[in-house]
Amino acid sequence: MDDKIIEIKNVYKAYGDKPVVKNISLGIRRGEFVTLLGPSGCGKTTTLRMIAGFEQPTSGTILFNGQDITQLPPHKRNINTVFQKYALFPHLNVFGNIAFGLKLKTVPNGEPTKDRRGNTVQKMRRLTKAEIAEKVNNALKMVDLEDYGHRSVNSLSGGQQQRVAIARALVNEPQVLLLDEPLGALDLKMRKDMQLELMQMHSKLGITFVYVTHDQEEALTMSDTIVVMKDGEIQQIGTPTKVYDEPANAFVADFIGESNILSGTMVKDCCVEISGHKFECVDKGFKNNEPIDVIIRPEDIRIVPTGNKQCLIEADVLSCVFKGDHYQVTALTHGDERNEIIIHDNVEVKDGDTVGLYIKPFDFHIMHKSRLINELTATVASENEVEFCDGKFVCTAQLPDVDTEVRVKVDFDDVELTDDEADGTIGATIISAIYKGSYWQYIVRTDTYYDFFVDNDYEWSIGDRVGIKIAPEKIIVEEVQSEKEVQV
Repeated sequence: MDDKIIEIKNVYKAYGDKPVVKNISLGIRRGEFVTLLGPSGCGKTTTLRMIAGFEQPTSGTILFNGQDITQLPPHKRNINTVFQKYALFPHLNVFGNIAFGLKLKTVPNGEPTKDRRGNTVQKMRRLTKAEIAEKVNNALKMVDLEDYGHRSVNSLSGGQQQRVAIARALVNEPQVLLLDEPLGALDLKMRKDMQLELMQMHSKLGITFVYVTHDQEEALTMSDTIVVMKDGEIQQIGTPTKVYDEPANAFVADFIGESNILSGTMVKDCCVEISGHKFECVDKGFKNNEPIDVIIRPEDIRIVPTGNKQCLIEADVLSCVFKGDHYQVTALTHGDERNEIIIHDNVEVKDGDTVGLYIKPFDFHIMHKSRLINELTATVASENEVEFCDGKFVCTAQLPDVDTEVRVKVDFDDVELTDDEADGTIGATIISAIYKGSYWQYIVRTDTYYDFFVDNDYEWSIGDRVGIKIAPEKIIVEEVQSEKEVQV
């Protein structure tokens, strides 16, 4: 028997010409606690709303217990939702809020019977007051609010209101409970308390929870499975341990917990080079001398004396801050390219000290680079201009006839960003920023939805508008071969 209660198959959602969810596929098992995790605008809430029925996919299919529910309205799905804004009715007390949905609910009235035409029909009835009271009291007990039925919802704390919202969802006995950042309005201590309560509730009820959050700690604490999303796409699916210890790419490593993310070269199997130093690792299957990203968690780096045989590389201490159970050390490595790294260790050092660093081979996490060069299609605008992303760029390449389609390539560090977007040839928005030890790597989205990868020393914030300039000699132009030429 298929254990999947929800299946999302190639679901795509766009508002106008802007894609929000891009052909995602996901299976959720019965009784599982699944968290959709990602930054604001990544598509996680839209995905949840499509499961609930509040939004319909532009394309794709959503199955519930094997049945297609893609176009089914929310009230016909055995799914309930708890929102970040609890949407409690202020004119009703706690009991009335929880009972509201039950008063509208109908249940079978006896066994199915035959009508005059011989059709099998099922008579339905409303729940009695006694049945409603029993279900509401059971729901109140479930969320530890047995004595609160008569209270006004306005007299409750944020945590109590949240539990009322959960009880209102659970009282209808859904097979799946959807939770859209339900702890977002609570203070830190209450959030942590409610995390434990939700985990206990999930364990006791045994139903499927699908939880949306941008809080990495919440996801790691509560989930059976984490689905990491970015820009409408799933980046990784796995257990909290798997996602933390073996991130699928630099974005996941950067988003979940602290990471040192450095550029390197995979010299050969089990040998990686960073800043001119070669290190033993356990990764295989990369091309010799392939450019890669290396992820090292701060807690996986050990400080040792510089003369110790375990010392793999030396570094100068920039700062050392006591964090309660460890010291957070920022250091600058020695080598051809000096990289700033973060270390979590129980060794106290002083600013300016030179220390040795040791990293076990299996604590180097090697990732394929998602892109090695910016490459896009352009059109020849004049004898010395190419047009792409709604902008005309001067270049020095020998160009074919006007209106000819060409391929343009630009290295990451040849894309220049300007603070004032009016100073650039085109404008764009910073959508991703990852510190690579000695520089920042940005993903910058143009207004035509092309994403430039940019290496830059200057620090911008996600959401900043910038201008894009490219020096004429840095634009590589290649003619696009026709299908006939390729066949010949």
